[in-house]
Amino acid sequence: MASAVSLKHVIKSYRRGREKVEVLHALDLEIPQGEFLALMGPSGSGKTTILNLIGGLDRADSGEVIVSGQNLQCLSGGQLAKWRTHNVGFIFQFYNLMPMLSAAANVELPLLLTNLSKAERKKHVAVALEMVGLSDREAHKPGEMSGGQQQRVGIARAIVADPTLLLCDEPTGDLDRKTADEILALLQELNRHHNKTIVMVTHDPRAADHAARQLHFDKGQLTDARATA
Repeated sequence: MASAVSLKHVIKSYRRGREKVEVLHALDLEIPQGEFLALMGPSGSGKTTILNLIGGLDRADSGEVIVSGQNLQCLSGGQLAKWRTHNVGFIFQFYNLMPMLSAAANVELPLLLTNLSKAERKKHVAVALEMVGLSDREAHKPGEMSGGQQQRVGIARAIVADPTLLLCDEPTGDLDRKTADEILALLQELNRHHNKTIVMVTHDPRAADHAARQLHFDKGQLTDARATA
């Protein structure tokens, strides 16, 4: 099976004052196309750093970061921004919605970076909201919706440009268990029936059990892996 993500001997460090802290230590990681992968580990283990590298939000110090066949290390900042628009959807713990915009307008935001016409953008937004079950909430603002509905808007925004890869950083961390299970079931639906490759960072073992495979990290290194489905 082809790889959606391939990290080869990736090293990543950050500066803390005068101190250089290596977060990822010569990491190798392969994520097949169509996989739903959960990344687990304690705070500071490097999980979110991996998401940022895969999503082109940060760069490795050395090694290769190949996503959807593209070596991200070879792209300029502008090229990376354009690449992200078409290839990656981000889902966050705290939704990151614009409070003064309607659900539809929030979902439309990534499409403003494309060449789509207003009519085409409206059609894409309608499809995305329908996929997450919020067609009847398109005019509502975030403050008029529950946490679960806001996260569904966040997911619709992530999929509106039809990316092949979804990167989820604690997507259920701010939700109660019932709502979290509904969001995780939606992610499974996107993975199984809409061919989305999903990489999810989570501290929650019950959330991780919804993924097909779990990887555990500690101190920037892979410690173990197991299949869950």
